[in-house]
Amino acid sequence: MPDKELVVLFKESGNMDVLAVLFQRYMDLLYGVCLKYLKEPEPAKDAVMQIFEELVHKLPRHEVDNFKSWLYTLAKNHCLMQLRTPRNIKTTEFKQETMQSEEEAHLNGVFEREENLQKLEHCLQTLPEDQKVVVELFYLQQKCYKEIAEITGIEWNKVRSSIQNGRRNLKICMEKKESVQELGVRNWK
Repeated sequence: MPDKELVVLFKESGNMDVLAVLFQRYMDLLYGVCLKYLKEPEPAKDAVMQIFEELVHKLPRHEVDNFKSWLYTLAKNHCLMQLRTPRNIKTTEFKQETMQSEEEAHLNGVFEREENLQKLEHCLQTLPEDQKVVVELFYLQQKCYKEIAEITGIEWNKVRSSIQNGRRNLKICMEKKESVQELGVRNWK
């Protein structure tokens, strides 16, 4: 049965066997995504099982046209949330004697880069979902068009088009944000 029919069947019946069939089709993909983000096999395996548990609750509440793409996004977001938990944030105490001088000149480049990254992150969130997904896969995860098409279920030509449109829209957004900041406007959205 196609994914879409299995999704509908699960939503109607709540039958866990149907969900298990659907989930098993993409278990290897999920493990790969989790391993890429979490970097360790055991946490990746745990994440795959946690995602299955999430599916039980989230799938009935969402309208899902492309299950594979939706599941990929769910897995990515799950892993990112895992990485953001306080137990995964490593801190280091700086000793005053190892710090550089009080001159802040060396920080200008760091602040500018951080500001550009924040602009980029904001602008990435403004993209339409299909452009956002393929841009992240292509630039941040360094996937080729073919891999992106397989992961998302989007046709190869549409992937290429979405990447080009997404890149153009990011550039426009970044330039717009920069020109607004040059005018001194605060809290630009």
